[in-house]
Amino acid sequence: MSEDWLDTIHWNADGLIPVIAQETGTGKVLMLAWMNRESLERTLATGEAVYWSRSRRRLWHKGESSGNTQRVVQMRLDCDADTLLLEVEQHGGIACHTGRHNCFFHRYEDGGWRVVDPVLKDPEEMYGGTK
Repeated sequence: MSEDWLDTIHWNADGLIPVIAQETGTGKVLMLAWMNRESLERTLATGEAVYWSRSRRRLWHKGESSGNTQRVVQMRLDCDADTLLLEVEQHGGIACHTGRHNCFFHRYEDGGWRVVDPVLKDPEEMYGGTK
């Protein structure tokens, strides 16, 4: 596979690009994550989302611990070539490590942030105390 397509991407100073994961069918934004060249190549090779974990400083195959994988339906690059959009099938129905469907469960209301989406599965059940 030619690497020209990778060179089109405007990677940040850390060699990363932000990635929005959007649920196919609903259009719901599930999460924001990051990819480096290797994680993007692995995503294309496997058909499942593989991200770069900035906190763990390693590749992270989404669902490797929880089983909540993301099958990539299509991938798009924005007009500035500095953000990726992945349209995904969210297997297991949970994208967030908190056990919620998506990571955007706080809504600004009356001068503060309010949790508006329920926990679908206890994170302890998915990760056994680690995430």
